Amino acid sequence: MTKQTDIRSAIVQLLSSMSGSKEVRTYLQRFSTVEADRFAVIKIGGAIIEEELEATASALAFLHQVGLTPVVIHGGGPQLDKALEARGVTSDKIDGLRVTSPDVLDVARKVFLDQNLKLVEAVRAQGVEAHTLNSGVIEADYLDRDKYGFVGRARGIQQNLIRSVISSGAMPILTCLGVAPGGQIVNINGDAVVAALVHALQPMKIVFLSGVGGLLDEEGKVIDTINLTADYERLMSEPWVHSGMRLKLKEIKQLLDDLPLESSISITRPGELIKELFTHGGSGTYIRQGEAIHLHHGKDRLEGTRICALIEEGFGRTLKADWWGATDIDRAVVSETYRAAALVTKPAGLSYPYLDKFAVAESARGEGLAKAVWQQLCADVPVFFLRSRTENPFNEFYRVNSDGAIKRGRWTMFWKGNVDLATIAGEVEAITALPESFK
Repeated sequence: MTKQTDIRSAIVQLLSSMSGSKEVRTYLQRFSTVEADRFAVIKIGGAIIEEELEATASALAFLHQVGLTPVVIHGGGPQLDKALEARGVTSDKIDGLRVTSPDVLDVARKVFLDQNLKLVEAVRAQGVEAHTLNSGVIEADYLDRDKYGFVGRARGIQQNLIRSVISSGAMPILTCLGVAPGGQIVNINGDAVVAALVHALQPMKIVFLSGVGGLLDEEGKVIDTINLTADYERLMSEPWVHSGMRLKLKEIKQLLDDLPLESSISITRPGELIKELFTHGGSGTYIRQGEAIHLHHGKDRLEGTRICALIEEGFGRTLKADWWGATDIDRAVVSETYRAAALVTKPAGLSYPYLDKFAVAESARGEGLAKAVWQQLCADVPVFFLRSRTENPFNEFYRVNSDGAIKRGRWTMFWKGNVDLATIAGEVEAITALPESFK
């Protein structure tokens, strides 16, 4: 084995100790199926370089050591503000963009090169080769020279330069500087550079490293998953989604609209990047274009073969031959591609609806699809019971998202919604006695 292979094996073992080895290897395999320059674009703000440089470099090195090389783009806004103030150079902003005079550009160029070198050297200190790409990669035009000065608009990416660095075994690290016609260096907004890179490379992942660790809900807690198809309009109508978050959601949607459906965006802290990328639970905000979630009354319009295949994949077991025909489904919440489904029945002897099956395909785990189906289920069936084998690893999801649980033998019964406590004992006994679905 080569030294690089030994390192990869050691890192995989370390990742596996953080979570199930199966899911870690699933993500490694998924990321390894795309071309080297299409794995990920990672955006690093200047504040992250200033405050969490070592954690950032360590996370980037981890990725490289398991054979995944991201294209890294960084900013330097806080550092530029300090440098301009120290030199007594004034800098106005119009429409959120820094007006870049010749004096401002001189300072900006030096600051961005310094921050680039700092990040490159920090990655190299982790034993991974990194290469600086300060100019020549981003082709630009002037955005509006009379209004903004030397501010550019990205119009193209020299992908051959990026690919050359990656094929040499190094990690490309770019600044937000572009080259306008005639060779003039211009300052470009960091998010605009990300959009240009994303359009050119069509990456599987886009990652924004943030000190906050994700997008926050109205209570200041990190939103773990967003399915844009199911959640975007609802979120944009919330009164607490305004200003910066509203703009960020619009930018994220525009990015994903320009990408294949399998691409996704993660917003997380540097120290949580590996967990976010390689575990189903993640750590941060995970965003996908997602797919539509449909509610069915009864099973007449459901494709039974696809439902049964999903259940058998999700549970890793074989259904009894007559299960589909014998099951009277009251309601079903099913994703458009049949990769996640919740099937609700009303067995005799039960006072409440019963979640007979909640299944998620292996390919959909970690996407937020399970949560999207669950949320739709709770909206349409506000009170229900379910049972799960006590050793089922998915029980953690049920515990977090249910309102109560009781163990009875090999089963754990969960319930969601406002349940009459006096009925729970009888409901549990009736559910325990339900027949098996699998061979």
